[in-house]
Amino acid sequence: MAGLTQAEVQQFHDLGYVMKPDVFLPLDLQPLRDELSDVVDREARRLFAVGKLTRLYADEPFERRVACVFREAEDIYRTIMGKGGGGHKGKEMFGVIRHRKLLDCIESLIGPEIVGSSVYRVRPKIPAMLHGVVPWHQDSGYFMPHCDGSTIVTCWLPLVDATEDNGCLQVMAGAHRRGVARHYSGGYAGYLEIPEEDLPEGRVVTAPVPLGGVLFMTNLTPHRSTENRTDTVRWSIDLRYQSADLPNNVDQLPETFDPNAAETEIACYPPEGDFVIQSPSHPEREVRGWEMFQEIRRRYERTSVPFPLRRWKPMSERAGNRP
Repeated sequence: MAGLTQAEVQQFHDLGYVMKPDVFLPLDLQPLRDELSDVVDREARRLFAVGKLTRLYADEPFERRVACVFREAEDIYRTIMGKGGGGHKGKEMFGVIRHRKLLDCIESLIGPEIVGSSVYRVRPKIPAMLHGVVPWHQDSGYFMPHCDGSTIVTCWLPLVDATEDNGCLQVMAGAHRRGVARHYSGGYAGYLEIPEEDLPEGRVVTAPVPLGGVLFMTNLTPHRSTENRTDTVRWSIDLRYQSADLPNNVDQLPETFDPNAAETEIACYPPEGDFVIQSPSHPEREVRGWEMFQEIRRRYERTSVPFPLRRWKPMSERAGNRP
């Protein structure tokens, strides 16, 4: 059966998440693993050439090499993450974003007119790295308030088996029904954070995902990323999709952004570019080539437009905050 089953769709709406273990074959993800390995190799060679690395660690496997390099040169993490966290724009990344079985699942949740939401991330969770642990938050905590009532689907998929030991996600099941909780900026490791006293009521579920599986979450589902207690890297990517009916910036040049436009014309996350993934009604609008996808991403990375962002109080102003 293509897409999610009726029971899986029901769980997504009832609990705010569902994990499907076999969206991809492991071989489907190998080209992206190879592409990211090339990124690591290029950066390792650059760092070695400028004297920031004593050796290339070229004999280390995908699950270990970036951690070995990181111990000597933390710059490699920023290179992989890129500006805003969505720096990698390779052909195989785009292939995963447009993967047919993944889009069938998305269609089960939001219908056939699908926009690639403006935020996607590559996340190598390196053992003992401060930024590897992400505190409780909702994706809507980052999005514009006028999108709070809409469904934006987060697809969290590991490029290795994600387990409790290497830092899989935890979700707060059922808490998505309670709207957007109060967040604070500058939380743990500098992330946006929902402090314990503001967490909506729900059941904490640890959600391991095998290689090839996908954890689907709503934008209102509180979740966090736990510590990697192993000696290998927990590679993952997270992708976001929304209905074409929701506010987006498809076909909008960043320099033409109008902060006074109607809310329906302001994307849920304006600083990054949306793109049409699937449109049976207007197939000519679909972004099918990775070069076009890459240019959309670069167009927004190059801009200096002061896009609006959701504002939260800093953690230092939280009532009862401990010094």
